[in-house]
Amino acid sequence: MHIPAYAHDTIRTAVPRVPTSRQVGGVDCCLCDGPFGEELAAVPLGPTPTSGLFGCRPCLTRLVTRARRARDAALVQDAERARAESAAWVPVRERHLARLDSVRQAAEAVAGLAEGGETEALRVAWLTVSLESAYNWIPDAPEPPASVGPEDSELRDEAFRLDLAMIAAREAVAERLTYHLINEAQPEAPEMCEELECPEDCSGRHDSSHIDCGPDAVFDDLAEHGITVEKPQPEPLSPWRDSLPGKTETKEKDPPFPDIEKQAPLALAHFGIDADDTDVLVSAAAVGLVTDAWREGLLDVIHSADTGPSDGEIFAQSVDLYRRARATLVAAREDGPEALLAFVAVASDVNLPWAGGSRFALRAVPESMAEFVRHVDDRAWFTAEVMREQGWRAALLHRAASAAFKAPTHFGMPGWPDAVASAMERLSVLDRSGAPAALSDLAAVETALLEAPDRLGANALDWLSGRGLLG
Repeated sequence: MHIPAYAHDTIRTAVPRVPTSRQVGGVDCCLCDGPFGEELAAVPLGPTPTSGLFGCRPCLTRLVTRARRARDAALVQDAERARAESAAWVPVRERHLARLDSVRQAAEAVAGLAEGGETEALRVAWLTVSLESAYNWIPDAPEPPASVGPEDSELRDEAFRLDLAMIAAREAVAERLTYHLINEAQPEAPEMCEELECPEDCSGRHDSSHIDCGPDAVFDDLAEHGITVEKPQPEPLSPWRDSLPGKTETKEKDPPFPDIEKQAPLALAHFGIDADDTDVLVSAAAVGLVTDAWREGLLDVIHSADTGPSDGEIFAQSVDLYRRARATLVAAREDGPEALLAFVAVASDVNLPWAGGSRFALRAVPESMAEFVRHVDDRAWFTAEVMREQGWRAALLHRAASAAFKAPTHFGMPGWPDAVASAMERLSVLDRSGAPAALSDLAAVETALLEAPDRLGANALDWLSGRGLLG
């Protein structure tokens, strides 16, 4: 006779605690104490088929039936309890999810207001205080009942999204308030108004929205407060080059460009670049460094990808990198070639959003990312080697010559003002009804193109590029 598992406990409770000798000997049924015979067969209950206690079929059938009924009743009760627990859990869960979602939306809104710049800094600070209060008032995540399951993934995911939104809001507020304090502490400088072409009602104080202090300034600043933190040692620009087989252009004993001091000035003069004017030479070299290290090579592959940047985003980023390249080249005159690391760090940063309000970052095209970063590193490293071998001016002449041939009318080059004049002449006769708002004032557009094209924004630059106005 088969005894189902759900009946074991019922049968076990029916067995006497102290069986008789006849029951132990298999003579009588341990359940009804009836003697076994031809009409009443013995069914072994264990521990072995030949020893232990024995029960008769009628008793066991009765107990199995009772156990089955008890099991079915328990299942019905469990189902009813599960339905009741689920009905009570759903509104609790929905309320908590709604609270998480509301605070997350509030965090995103605060981040947007902090980044927008239209809301005054004090109001942003109070918004942050109220946001943090709302975040702290969120109760702990409710525990689902056992009948629902051990964990609710949606609760966990929504809480994670809220944490990310809070981090973004705190970063935006911190940056806004930091620059607000810096700008409030800045003295008025009315002598710069003419250069910056400020409106007549300008107060004379010119705010900053981004300051790049380089990789080591924080250590020097902390030292002024009596806190000493050892600066990290700069790494070689391209250590991977040492493992390449054969000769490379930087490992030759002879200088890479032995006649550059004689030949380069003549070539540059042909393009209207005075090699004896240090400012002009540095600007052209910065354009050349951006062109050779960043604009050439895999950027076209990245541009053509489905998730790649637009023409306007590329142009805006090239302008921003030009400024950084120029600053690092100037710094390299005193600090040595290692100063170029600051340019490499930004040009090859895969997580940094590009200039002009763009949301694009190199990580959006992961298949080309590693090789692109290596290309930037390689070209900057070669410029550093030229500086070491032949001096700072030789490195500038090399990159300036490259810019003269490859990008003679790019921002930062002597040919840029003429390119802007031509673009403005063509823009003035175009239908701009669907153009971005930044292009509505032609005088302001011309000023921005001459001074800081990325100030127009990537969308406006893309509109201009799409009509062939930016070369």
